[in-house]
Amino acid sequence: MKVLVPKQHGAWAMLLIPFLLGMVKGGPVLWHIPLFLGWLFLYLAVYPVTLALKKRQLKPYQKWIYVYGFPACCFLIISVFHKPPLIWIGVTLVPLFLIHMYFARRKNERALVNDMAGVLFFCSGGLASCWLGTGALDGWAWFILSQSALFFIGSSFYVKSVIREKRNRGFAYWSWGYHLLLPFLSALLGAGWAFFAFIPSSLRAWFFHGRDWPAKTIGILEIVNASFFFAVMCMFI
Repeated sequence: MKVLVPKQHGAWAMLLIPFLLGMVKGGPVLWHIPLFLGWLFLYLAVYPVTLALKKRQLKPYQKWIYVYGFPACCFLIISVFHKPPLIWIGVTLVPLFLIHMYFARRKNERALVNDMAGVLFFCSGGLASCWLGTGALDGWAWFILSQSALFFIGSSFYVKSVIREKRNRGFAYWSWGYHLLLPFLSALLGAGWAFFAFIPSSLRAWFFHGRDWPAKTIGILEIVNASFFFAVMCMFI
């Protein structure tokens, strides 16, 4: 039987980069292994849940909810057993998940509000990862969360503006405006010289809009941009 995996390739970058940034800053420890595995399986489990809500059929996806959900619970319980305060991150994820469920039920999971909720959901992995490594929920953990969220919200704006909303001039203005402010928002949140990590994002939003590129090309460029962001952030933190 074909394995059911998420088709949103950009989400993998959101899953990995904040978590890895938190691990780089906090220092890798063995406890990162169950935390990451739990985080990974939780992401995988959300996909069949989304399909079940969207298509209003539980039975075709029930198996995969169990296949992914059970190890997600096991690994996350191990992480919480080691560091009980991590449970509060899980509590804050509940309303973000409910937002996703709402839009999935309405078959509108690509709505911008849902994308932003998803970005915050994924970027909280960096918060947990840094907290686990440093042993404290300090300013660096929140910094990684905020900078990652700024970057991936920008990515959501850009991808929508060149694919689903490419004929929507008003949406393009929103994307351009956000990317105009993006480096300054980063600097205001304490990025220092690391605000340079956002410059390629702004440039591609302004100069690549209107190009008739296939989705695969856009995806490859986003991977390159995300890799640049990750490299600069690693040098800063």
